[in-house]
Amino acid sequence: MIKFGNLTYQKLKEKFRIKSPWDLIIIFVLNILITIPVFIIAHQNFITLDWAHHIDRILLFLIILTAFQLLLRAMRRVTLISVILYVIMLLYGTLSGKYGFQSIFEDYRSMIYTMNDNPYPQDIIITKLLPFPNKSKIIDAVEYQNPKIRNFAIIAINKNFMDLKGYHDYSTIVQAFAVFKEINSRWNYVSDPKGHDYIAKATESIQYLSGDCDDHSIFMAACIKSIGGTMRLIHTKGHIYPELLIGSKIDLERINYAIKKDLFPTESKHKSINYHIDERGKIWLNLDYTAKYPGGPFMNEEILGALTLD
Repeated sequence: MIKFGNLTYQKLKEKFRIKSPWDLIIIFVLNILITIPVFIIAHQNFITLDWAHHIDRILLFLIILTAFQLLLRAMRRVTLISVILYVIMLLYGTLSGKYGFQSIFEDYRSMIYTMNDNPYPQDIIITKLLPFPNKSKIIDAVEYQNPKIRNFAIIAINKNFMDLKGYHDYSTIVQAFAVFKEINSRWNYVSDPKGHDYIAKATESIQYLSGDCDDHSIFMAACIKSIGGTMRLIHTKGHIYPELLIGSKIDLERINYAIKKDLFPTESKHKSINYHIDERGKIWLNLDYTAKYPGGPFMNEEILGALTLD
């Protein structure tokens, strides 16, 4: 018989046992929490039959709910033990001031809200599951709603490319390039403390325009998001850098011309524009601190993770 100190496996199992009907109630609540995001994904991707009173969507929800209920009940013991351990972790997080019940409630509510407004809600789940170092710290550090960050971006816009004509449809991207030019022309690389990964908030970096690659990426993303640009951060081996959403290949052709002809003609002369195409066919342009122009060379081609900052 397996023993854990003075407890046998049988006694340990009895301690963690939840009596009926509470076990079924817990499983059903967990089922609802899982079913809602899965239903949103299915609703967006399955053909709408336009039945009266949305009967097809109601049936879809009930099918998903039933399937998960049967699965969770079949794995009842593992499910309940996992829930108990998770609650203990959240209780510890709440008491220690770290990730607790309030945090998970806000994250879940935010995820459901974002998925409901996104034509590809599965991407929200995939993004959250992708490995990305210090993801929660980085998201918190991108303080794009802070007035100091927006003011910095506006000053950069008023300083660079103000007289440029002919790109009205791409005004936000041109303004993002103005921010890129201001930051990258002044950025000073400073390493983190030895043995520690220090994540500077955007409002810290604005003071001295100094830091390592993740500090630069956070600051760049915050400034461009504050003026309406769409940013994501790319994690490669030992490096993080920002990318700006450009759009389609037609958009890229127009932006490529603007960079080489009007915006960064000297810096980009006889050089290629570097970008990535995501799973939706959308083009993202490299804005690394090592780049002298938008779309400059990559430090590393391999993508280990992507964090889209919607």
